[in-house]
Amino acid sequence: MAAARHLGKAWNFSAAPNAFLTFRGLSTVIPKVSQVDNSSDFLGKVPHRKHPGILHLKSVRLPPELVKVAHFLVAQSSMRNLEQRTKALTNYLWSRKRPMETADLRRKAQKLEQKLREENDVLSSLKEDNEMKLQEKVVSALRKTTYHWEELNYSDELSFVYMAARMDGVFAAVFRAMHEIQKRAPDFHPLTLLDFGSGTGAVSWAAHSIWGKTIKEYMNIDRSASMLALAERLMKGISEDQDVCIPGVYFRQFLPVSPKVKFDLVVSAFSLNDLSDYSQRVETVKTLWRKTDGFLVLVENGTKEGHQMLMEARDIVLQGTDKVVHDPREPYVFAPCPHHLPCPRLSPDRPLPCNFIQAFVPLPFSWNPPQKQEIFSYLILRRGSGELEQPWPRVTKPVLCRPRHIHVHLCCADGSLQHAVITPRKHGRDLYRCARNSQSGDRLPVLNPDSELDLGEERGYMAQDHKKNMDKDHS
Repeated sequence: MAAARHLGKAWNFSAAPNAFLTFRGLSTVIPKVSQVDNSSDFLGKVPHRKHPGILHLKSVRLPPELVKVAHFLVAQSSMRNLEQRTKALTNYLWSRKRPMETADLRRKAQKLEQKLREENDVLSSLKEDNEMKLQEKVVSALRKTTYHWEELNYSDELSFVYMAARMDGVFAAVFRAMHEIQKRAPDFHPLTLLDFGSGTGAVSWAAHSIWGKTIKEYMNIDRSASMLALAERLMKGISEDQDVCIPGVYFRQFLPVSPKVKFDLVVSAFSLNDLSDYSQRVETVKTLWRKTDGFLVLVENGTKEGHQMLMEARDIVLQGTDKVVHDPREPYVFAPCPHHLPCPRLSPDRPLPCNFIQAFVPLPFSWNPPQKQEIFSYLILRRGSGELEQPWPRVTKPVLCRPRHIHVHLCCADGSLQHAVITPRKHGRDLYRCARNSQSGDRLPVLNPDSELDLGEERGYMAQDHKKNMDKDHS
């Protein structure tokens, strides 16, 4: 399968002894990462803090013209309790889950019914009144334990609250994803953009900030006419009589029907959970991929639900179940995964979200702090085999710096999560400094070493850290 071609050279890892199984928060395996990928002098005169795997941004700022008009609209608004409403909407969208499928609901009802029958043998009789009581109990239990998904109707009022609550965070997450494309694929200069579920137009603003000199068409798709009107109003500036400040922007309520109409860059940000069921998500992802000529960017909340929806989309595209193939180029997972294998964080026992954090300067409303953070998950798919891409591992957690050693958690090209303890003595100054300057979301430029890694020193450092943690707990 195509996935095998993206694994690069096989990675070999060594297991730590059983004595370290009791260490809290420490992995029992340490990857053999002993040298940077410096076969072509990749650093040159670039300092280690700017090594080619660095992707994080310190802080993201919205375009000044967008900040100005958003602040003006809020200042002119007569809406009451806007601060409370923005916080309530933010919390609701963050905790929102996917709608339960009908088949899953039936299975859940059957299990509840079986459990109730076992708890009360009297209800197992065939008396009609008892059967009715049983059904009432099942329905009551389902209502208490099942998430009730509701479709959001973005009216003029709700669209305005969404703009005040989420536009800056959406911009920050999308800008971070697009920044990775810009840095890793500098030859990519999109001419056309499709934004599905465009909302307030934050995706177009982010794309214009990065590729404004090349993009000639920004196609914003949203089924809410109120949201489209607000997005257009934001692009006109303070005066409603002006033209939109981004040339080539179009607003539509429906996707272009023809499969021949394609876009260099296709984006869907925080929109998959607005679809009512799994079948709609499948068809939407397939349609978006058909219309992708270069990159498909999907961004969702950095929750389990958001991450799982992205992994659904990843599987849909990689499996390629379309009966009619409109583009023979195979899909390639550009980011964040360094592989095409199942996500190691989606373990059946303890699924964890693969998420990242982007700091940003929020809109200057009285209730906003000077700095905020957006926790998000993202997926970038590209047309093409990706054979020229280096399968460098992705840093999945904050790097833990200690005296003379560093703890780095990596998602590796073999589809595994690994915990590396890197020291300058064993792994070299270059790799040590590159890792020390990396953050969660960055890629670590690592090659597979040819020799076995001596784990003695790393075990000692892990033992020292464990002792320090134990001393802190007791003090």
